[in-house]
Amino acid sequence: MEQKKRKRMYALVKINLKVAAAVLVSLALCCAAVITVSAVTSEEGVEIPIVMYHSLLKDEARHGKYVISPAEFENDLQYLKKHGYTTILMSDLIAYTQGKELPEKPVLLTFDDGYYNNYLYAFELAKQYQCKFVISPIGYYADQYTDTPDENAYYSHATWEELQEMAESGLVEVQNHSYNLHKSDGSRLGVKKVSGETETQYESMLSQDLLTAQEKIEQHVGMRPTTFVYPFGAVSKGTPEIVRKLGFSATLSCEEHISKITRDPESLFGLGRYLRVSGGHSADFFEKKMHLK
Repeated sequence: MEQKKRKRMYALVKINLKVAAAVLVSLALCCAAVITVSAVTSEEGVEIPIVMYHSLLKDEARHGKYVISPAEFENDLQYLKKHGYTTILMSDLIAYTQGKELPEKPVLLTFDDGYYNNYLYAFELAKQYQCKFVISPIGYYADQYTDTPDENAYYSHATWEELQEMAESGLVEVQNHSYNLHKSDGSRLGVKKVSGETETQYESMLSQDLLTAQEKIEQHVGMRPTTFVYPFGAVSKGTPEIVRKLGFSATLSCEEHISKITRDPESLFGLGRYLRVSGGHSADFFEKKMHLK
């Protein structure tokens, strides 16, 4: 009788071991599946074409690298509409990294420096075509032209009231292009570090300027920028880390390439943009230069 009990016990132990082994294998497979899905999810993403504009003027004598005509901008909007593209904002890209979806063919249009002609022409066309764009003013000039308004399409900058009006439309998003570091006078290029400047001095200078712009935009426009747009695309070795410490969720560069946004928030830093120069059809710019379809 005792021998039968032992055999029965051994049989039960073997069965339990087999069950345990099967459970472990199953768990391992599940973990592998989770890891595989996670890896695929992290690698998935959306390619975002980003266009960089500056000034819009009707005067053909001024057209060139940084100035295009309002008609050329309108043709760009018509091309994008015709080919099924949807204009988005930086807030949409940030939301994508947090789990939300983007339209099938997203495109981001950006205006640097905050010229008055952006308000005069681009904003009117945006309302007409229900297209969105990002505008990144130089805070110092928004202050100057608010204090002394001068509605001159050639050189004036948008006032805080005009920037607020654009933002409140829901079609325009205001981002940070520095308060007063948009300079190339031979001393400092944009936000780059200068010779002899210590890390501490540089971080203090950059933080003070960018936070001043943040506070000005929040005060006058009613929203705090999420994105820093590098003046001239200039950047020093330690700049990106300082920008991150200041709370920015994304940065725009001047490097010409299509950026891929994934669910990883880090994919929002150093986004590439294509400079729209005057001349040529919209199709040439979007298809030959940016390789859009």
